[in-house]
Amino acid sequence: QVQLVESGGGLVQAGGSLRLSCAASRGTYVTYTMGWFRQASGKERQFVAGIAWNGASTDYADSVKGRFTISKDNAKNTVYLQMNSLQPEDTAGYYCAARTSLELPRATGAWDYWGQGTQVTVSS
Repeated sequence: QVQLVESGGGLVQAGGSLRLSCAASRGTYVTYTMGWFRQASGKERQFVAGIAWNGASTDYADSVKGRFTISKDNAKNTVYLQMNSLQPEDTAGYYCAARTSLELPRATGAWDYWGQGTQVTVSS
């Protein structure tokens, strides 16, 4: 069983930046494909960004392209989400997810492990 622990959320003004981190305890697999999702109040959880376990591919939701960057440190089993130019509509709980396969699906059901989430609030 892999445990994912997010950190780095908080309150920021519009136009500001935050960096989220997600540390994965080592499970059966040495490395995992990892992703970030977010869930605003009253809305479904949505894909934000993902990175394959070998770092060869990334994917971003259209709403965050050019503003958010996902990166991964396999030695630390940690994934990061650098969020720049934050807007009030980015306000949500942000959840880290991991899976053992190489693909980057956007469906929440395709991911094997989830963290507890970290809140990001962007004020206008």
